[in-house]
Amino acid sequence: MIKANAHKYSVSAMCRVLQVNRSTYYYEAATKKDVSELTADIQEIFRKSRNHYGTRKIKKELVDCGKQVSRRRIGRIMKQEGLISSYTTAQFKPQKDRCNESKVANVLNRQFQNQPYRNVVVSDLTYVRVGNHWNYICILIDLFNREIVGYSAEEHKTAELVKQAFRKVEGNLSEIHIFHTDRGNEFKNETIEELLETFHIERSLSHKG
Repeated sequence: MIKANAHKYSVSAMCRVLQVNRSTYYYEAATKKDVSELTADIQEIFRKSRNHYGTRKIKKELVDCGKQVSRRRIGRIMKQEGLISSYTTAQFKPQKDRCNESKVANVLNRQFQNQPYRNVVVSDLTYVRVGNHWNYICILIDLFNREIVGYSAEEHKTAELVKQAFRKVEGNLSEIHIFHTDRGNEFKNETIEELLETFHIERSLSHKG
């Protein structure tokens, strides 16, 4: 109502009569405009991909345009607009990408020496006995000087354990160029994939076995 009559009456007066805070009106107006623009961007990217792109590739296109949007939000808008990637309608169930069979390359290729600062961070898990229970430790090591830049400890070996280690890293995570690990489930999963994508960190997995 306020927006429809803004050309005839002042926004302040209408907000006062309708008992609506001006800040609330302007916030909601900006939010709706943002969603509308984002929806249009997603529709355009999806159309140009010939209906192939899913949330991962659409997010990358948006980042290239200077817009940071989560895959979850992109997914909600795609569902709302009925945008379904042609790759999700396959007639046969795709073969699951097992960790030890992942096609992700070993980018590091055993080049452990003479690495620049924060160029490569490697990680692994180990376990220690605490009382009558085993606890797991995840450490992140910068190959520049073998410094432990992040760590975490929990009772369970999960992706959250790795994510917690990243939260302990001081400075901007975008300074890290490559994250190298083995092919364990705690490293190769959607949670860590999203984290690496957010900070534009390239993944590197060691060779099988």
